[in-house]
Amino acid sequence: MPTFHSATLLSELQQDVNELRAAADRFLVPQPHDILLQQPVPGSWSAIQCLEHLNGYGRYYLPAIDDSFRKFLSQKRPVPENFNSGWLGNYFTQSMAPKPDGGLKMKMTSPKNHRPAPALDAAHTLDEFQAQQEWMLSLLQAAKKIDIGGIRIPTTLSKLVALKAGDTFRFLIAHAQRHMLQAIRSVEKARGADAAAVTLQYLREPVR
Repeated sequence: MPTFHSATLLSELQQDVNELRAAADRFLVPQPHDILLQQPVPGSWSAIQCLEHLNGYGRYYLPAIDDSFRKFLSQKRPVPENFNSGWLGNYFTQSMAPKPDGGLKMKMTSPKNHRPAPALDAAHTLDEFQAQQEWMLSLLQAAKKIDIGGIRIPTTLSKLVALKAGDTFRFLIAHAQRHMLQAIRSVEKARGADAAAVTLQYLREPVR
């Protein structure tokens, strides 16, 4: 499994989150709400459904990470310089991350309790998404003083299945990249534009 210099990994993940925030501001926020709520085809997700799906996971994982970090800091444990990814966390991350052309390495079916309803408040969903990204950035900053390999975060699959904190970050951000591209494609289709042109580069534009 890959080994990372912890501080470097966390800084790179912070950049990824900033790119997600910038992409939302650039491609989603300016759109009329009817475009954001329009499903490309019946049964597929609108842009806002994509964000609500991410928000649902954030409501679980962000408090769980925050609570684990507070417990670690209260114990004043040493912080290793490197992070060794776990096999399961690395597999989840690699399976979830979009390819450079925006394609998927593996198609997945979302659990029923994480399938968003079509009728949503677009403004509220956007605001919650951006607030969660701010929280994620603060947790990534705090993680630089945490043993991200020694702390394990239970997954939504089961409390018996837990990932290292470093892998939890990697998985969540890859998951967000996957669905941000899906959200942008949904907007492009609703606008009658070429959704196939949406690649990972859409998230790599300079953060303004």
